[in-house]
Amino acid sequence: MAFDFQAARLLLLDLGDSIRDKLIRARTTASSAQSLTAISRESAADTIYEIDRVSEEVIETWFARHWPREAPIELVMEGIDDPVTIPHGLPVEETMYKCILDPIDGTRGIMYDKRSAWFLAGLAPQKGVGTQLSDIEAAVMVELPTSKQWRADRISAVRGQGAKADSINVLTGEQSLLTLQPSTASDPWHGFAYISRFFPAGKALTALIEQTLWENLDSRDNVIFEDQYLSSGGQFYELLTGHDRMIADIRPLVFRKLGIESALCCHPYDVCSGLILREMNIVIEHPLGGQLTGPLDTTSPVSWVAYANDRLAANVRPAFQEVLRRLLDE
Repeated sequence: MAFDFQAARLLLLDLGDSIRDKLIRARTTASSAQSLTAISRESAADTIYEIDRVSEEVIETWFARHWPREAPIELVMEGIDDPVTIPHGLPVEETMYKCILDPIDGTRGIMYDKRSAWFLAGLAPQKGVGTQLSDIEAAVMVELPTSKQWRADRISAVRGQGAKADSINVLTGEQSLLTLQPSTASDPWHGFAYISRFFPAGKALTALIEQTLWENLDSRDNVIFEDQYLSSGGQFYELLTGHDRMIADIRPLVFRKLGIESALCCHPYDVCSGLILREMNIVIEHPLGGQLTGPLDTTSPVSWVAYANDRLAANVRPAFQEVLRRLLDE
């Protein structure tokens, strides 16, 4: 029997809900805010903070209780370097599906209660080490809200079947529909658009690339706003809701040019919900052109750019790629 990806979408939303509720409870019972911001350990992919452990406690238990045994699955997620399979202990080669997760995307923002983080998940048929981002058939993103929020949004999609969105009142559990409308603007002027530069490494060159891009697009003193949301899931949300028109993350390209060795860049689990953008007709691709892809692992660097619509992409893409090739010698 073919796997029902709509059923999988609902299951992954439930997992995201479980992590959100666990995080809210942990935050209200923590002895201090500092107890969630302490470093727990270093993984091959990133720094793991105490707040990340909150989600880790939920995941394996949830899969063991809720995931159908007739659909054995491999889990790939930030914070776990060794393969995890459900049913537990099943050889990876006997699983039918691969699920890549980022339990808390935007850890640094939520652990200081600055801005929402996101639970991200993507599900693909198992193709072993060759399983790619482009193979994902179902994707979800669930908002992990700050302490002052009463509403948390959820967005999900199955390939070829469009995206669905709703909001949850975290105080009452009431659910309501959410309407998404990406920007229809054909240029970035007087809107939000930017290239990610969250950390000191490579920031100067990234800023030069961005400034050169805007100058090449229009020599007049046009205005563009930026909002450095320290979460790929959060950046996707801003595009989906029409708040932002273009966002790019080119850290791997910049690091390569500068000879910087750093894990502080985007990884496949950060962009595993990219299917949702495509189902909403947002253009998401490699900055130098071509399909956004990469193995479903925790360490591969990923560069990406997303344009809110086809017209905006057609107007900005040529200039962006020309600047990248010139300044990065690509």
